[in-house]
Amino acid sequence: MVTKKPKVVIIGAGMAGLTAANKLYTSASSKECIELCVVEGGNRIGGRIITSEFVGSRIEMGATWIHGIGGSPVYKIAQEINSLHSEKPWECMDEFLDDPLTIAEGGYHLNSSLVDPICNLFKNLMDFAQGKPNVQFPQSNIGNLSIGSFLRKGLDAYWGSIKEEEETLGFDSWTRKSLEEGIFAMLENTQRTYTSAGDLETLDFNAESEYRMFPGKEITIAKGYSTIVESLASVLPAGMIQLGRKVTKIEWQPDDGENCDVTKPVKIHFCDGSIMYADHVIVTVSLGVLKQGIGDNTGMFSPALPRFKTEAISRLGFGVVNKLFLQLSPNRDEAMKFPNLQMVFHQSDSKLRHPRIPWWMRRTASLCPIYGTSNVLLSWFAGKEALELESLSDEEIIDGFSTMISNLLENSKNNTHDLCNGHANSAIKFDKVLKTQWGTDPLFLGSYSYVAVGSSGDDLDSMAEPLPKRSNHSFNSPPLQILFAGEATHRTHYSTTHGAYFSGLREANRLLQHYHYIDI
Repeated sequence: MVTKKPKVVIIGAGMAGLTAANKLYTSASSKECIELCVVEGGNRIGGRIITSEFVGSRIEMGATWIHGIGGSPVYKIAQEINSLHSEKPWECMDEFLDDPLTIAEGGYHLNSSLVDPICNLFKNLMDFAQGKPNVQFPQSNIGNLSIGSFLRKGLDAYWGSIKEEEETLGFDSWTRKSLEEGIFAMLENTQRTYTSAGDLETLDFNAESEYRMFPGKEITIAKGYSTIVESLASVLPAGMIQLGRKVTKIEWQPDDGENCDVTKPVKIHFCDGSIMYADHVIVTVSLGVLKQGIGDNTGMFSPALPRFKTEAISRLGFGVVNKLFLQLSPNRDEAMKFPNLQMVFHQSDSKLRHPRIPWWMRRTASLCPIYGTSNVLLSWFAGKEALELESLSDEEIIDGFSTMISNLLENSKNNTHDLCNGHANSAIKFDKVLKTQWGTDPLFLGSYSYVAVGSSGDDLDSMAEPLPKRSNHSFNSPPLQILFAGEATHRTHYSTTHGAYFSGLREANRLLQHYHYIDI
């Protein structure tokens, strides 16, 4: 008797999807026993990993860092394929730049005696929130705070523990307290880009301690992050990955005993009108796409996903983080090195704000070369400012940055020109810009997930639960019809490429165990 091969369709050719495909295809016991197909809505593989080039340097438009090399599967792959070394310059190739130059709006250089105490305070607060050992916080009754509320309570406690000093420090428009608040806000804005939470008031405090980092340094990949997904895909035969195949609907058969077609229970509809049948579908689309899929009238799933799944999708956060690259004008003096600039702005309620510095720049914390001697600068944006960036023309972006740089560097006071290596006396101009647009890309609708206030790690576990969900009673429909992978399905490594990798392995192994092809 000939047994038909079960067909597995993986939706999405990003890190999670390609890891699952790689595992299923290379598992010796299953290679000839499973029919495998990867469908990708875009015209490339990689998902939120995309290495590109900008004026001669290799840059990352999506995932950028290996977050800790100790135990990271991404680092292991990069080592194996020799991607950690390159003759061509690449983004953050010197890992971390020189000590930052911190300048406040109006052109005031802030020395370490002002900046360091606030930086140390912020670090201690985040270490406490993340559950790191030997970190104390005097306020024991934290309750169900957001990270944003917790940080501001920490700043208030700091102010309460020191003598109030409201002297102007010789800065026309700044008091010590307003400067400290501006520095603290700068650090909060960096945290927004780390987490993708546009507002830290929406980032859950209790879940922060569940998030796990790998030990060791954080590095970028010399030959590009895309080499990792290309390596995973390289073992798959030609034609197994189908590009330009955008899924519009997934029909499945819940465990209700009605209309069960046990041959191929899942029916996948594509935007070109074609249809594909499968025994199992691994859905690796972003949380942003899932949020849209349960929210629009047409519905991505038919019948609709069960309540436990849609509630988890709704509660979890999915934010927008964008990167902006700017090329310094080649007409400038090549001997001048742009600083690793940290920017402190007046707060939104201040009447002292420069009227021409646009609002979408005021929650951007830094502007720095992508490596020490590069003429390409990088800035990060999050939340509504990141979305606004997507809508701006290159000319509007260049004008905004030119105004800001003029205010901070060219008008710099307190001998900042010595630290700016001549920039204070020389007009800084930008020639080209390149921006990412993750928020409006219909295949992603954002950047990465976070645990929002009102959600928890349990929701991340619910995201990973396959359908139909098994209970103790007898079931009538085929098992494991829809499986879920992607960074937003990993409880402790959400928002990362290695979290996506682990989730792809998890779902591949779930199917291998189901068919007793144990090769974990």
